[in-house]
Amino acid sequence: MGIMGFLRERMGKILAISIGIALFAFIVGEVGKSGSSFFRDDRNMLGEVGGEKLEYDKFNKLYEQQSNQFRQQSQQATLTPQIAAYVQESTWNSMVSQMILKKEVDKLGLAVGDDEVNNMVNGNNPDPQIVQAFGNPQTGKIDVTRFNNFKAQLNASKANDPIRQQWNDFIEALGTNKLSQKYLSIVSNGLYVNSLEAKENYQAKNKLVNFKYVTLDYASVPDNKITLTDADYQAYYDEHKNEFKTPQELRTFDYVSFNAAPSKDDTAAIKKQADKLAADFKASTNDSLFVQINSEDKAPLKFVHKGQLEPKLDSVMFTAAKGFTYGPYLSGNSYKIAKLVDAVVGPDSIKARHILIDPTGIGLEKAKAKADSIKKLIQGGKSFAEMSTQFSADKAAAAKGGDLGTFARGLMVPEFDDQIFTAKKGDLKVITTQFGVHIVDIEDEKGSSKVVKVAVVDVPLKASSATQTAVYSKAQTFLANLNKDNFDAEAKKEKLAVKTATDVTGVAATIPGVESARDIVKWAYTAEPGDFSEKVFITGDQYIVAHLLNVKPKGQLSLEAVKKQIEPMVKNMVKGKQLTEKLQAALNGSGNIDQVAQKSGAKVVPVQNIVFANPIIPGRTAEYKVIGSVFGSQPNKLSKVIDGQQGVFVFSVDSFINPAPLTNTVKEKETLAQGLLQRSQSQVFDALKDKANVKDYRAKFL
Repeated sequence: MGIMGFLRERMGKILAISIGIALFAFIVGEVGKSGSSFFRDDRNMLGEVGGEKLEYDKFNKLYEQQSNQFRQQSQQATLTPQIAAYVQESTWNSMVSQMILKKEVDKLGLAVGDDEVNNMVNGNNPDPQIVQAFGNPQTGKIDVTRFNNFKAQLNASKANDPIRQQWNDFIEALGTNKLSQKYLSIVSNGLYVNSLEAKENYQAKNKLVNFKYVTLDYASVPDNKITLTDADYQAYYDEHKNEFKTPQELRTFDYVSFNAAPSKDDTAAIKKQADKLAADFKASTNDSLFVQINSEDKAPLKFVHKGQLEPKLDSVMFTAAKGFTYGPYLSGNSYKIAKLVDAVVGPDSIKARHILIDPTGIGLEKAKAKADSIKKLIQGGKSFAEMSTQFSADKAAAAKGGDLGTFARGLMVPEFDDQIFTAKKGDLKVITTQFGVHIVDIEDEKGSSKVVKVAVVDVPLKASSATQTAVYSKAQTFLANLNKDNFDAEAKKEKLAVKTATDVTGVAATIPGVESARDIVKWAYTAEPGDFSEKVFITGDQYIVAHLLNVKPKGQLSLEAVKKQIEPMVKNMVKGKQLTEKLQAALNGSGNIDQVAQKSGAKVVPVQNIVFANPIIPGRTAEYKVIGSVFGSQPNKLSKVIDGQQGVFVFSVDSFINPAPLTNTVKEKETLAQGLLQRSQSQVFDALKDKANVKDYRAKFL
């Protein structure tokens, strides 16, 4: 839809730049400046990249910029802990990557000159960001008039005008993004796929094998029939040592939660409050204002079709009279009261076109006056499409004569929806929304159905202060009785479930069952194994006491640190030795797979049309070692015993089916090279990060 496209444009077409580019511009600019940190000591050091400080104040400034942009785009006043953690992690990763890149481009002597930047903005082949911001969708080229008008407005702006700084940031971003492209081009130009690799890849995807196998599953040996020794753990650890490396420090802790849920008395008091609100709501003459003042969820009122309300309301509101009030009723963790504000029969969808007047720079009143003048011109015979092309700020719709297409109720913002769905075909309306002033032509209406506007006030079920105090007191008593050795015993005495947060990073925002866990995680990163929290943590209606179990340092983990983690695999290894002996005994003296099956008490399973590139045995998991061995075998020969993922195997290949000869090596090489190129851009930074010795101190800040 044109207006939906305009929403995206307003959020970022010229001034909102992609996170990667904006971060690069910010970091390169900051790193290039001389001087020390704002606080001028290590208390401001959030991390280190190759010995260079990554400063907290710079990180926080950029994080706030990205958070504000996300709030604008999502139209959310606050960020959930999960989203906030995601934005923080994205900001951190980008800053680290760009600091690393800055060092690399300096080593290579790469640069982007003023002429290159100017050419990206004003040249014959402008940067895609410029085309996106000022392009004509029909031609795919710069709208020269529009671009020149913008530059004239920019030149006339004051030195402290925010738009001037934003434009400068945008231009700097173009240059630094070009620098990034140059570096990655050097890497990608060194990548090459030869003909042999292309042929091997073609064979791996297309050569088929048919085989039969016999297997004895690890699960067939009960755990109580084996004994694990220290040597078993050590053997497994030594063989898989490279798997036990962590890129960052991890901590594991237990915790108990005292639940301060509303008591029966609390629920009764909230019900009484909801009953009073219901009476007041029924008498209210301004339902929208009543919702804004009294409801926890202040959603705007809008018309909805049957089936769009929760079931309790949907069954009554479409047959009720205007002003009907329902409730209080219990829904989730709230008492709710609903009131039928309006009910109308209207079209299911509208076909419309619009001209959008942007009030930026001229003010809302002048924008309205301009819209009224354009409306009169159209009513006097001027072409709507021509007026849209000339005046509309929604260029995506203007390129189609202002066409918004055909859309159902609810897809536009409520103030737009309410007016056009109560209009008639042929009406020309002026409507004001948060995007500006619209001149809207209702071209057609389709369908007809009843819609209702329902106002809902919710009263959350919350524990009273008396309930919270009582639960907090229990948690404090539990904490007072703890020492380093009795956490589990005290929890059992109080009949509390002990939960475990495993391998928690220093910047984790949540743990299992707890959405806002930053304070708990920050404590865990200051504690020593065996410590319990020095206070009761309060998050929502939970009062939590935690107990640190272990710390996994960054780098190679010790056997002791992963012993519990690898226990299932060690069990399989020990079981595998027993099963291998059994299957080897069956294999000795056998001339075919049927004899092996008979001797081992297993059955022969035939498998057809397996390819090397997809090493999954039907009905089982991926068996890389088994399928790899199959493709390296000769037909009609019994294999040796292979220890797989789920059991031990013996197989016999029936036949291979070779594909048609590869006739287009070039295309196969191009396909492989494209995949290699896509992987290289992330892998090059992973390699550089390993080399840069990145140190992360975020746990003490965020």
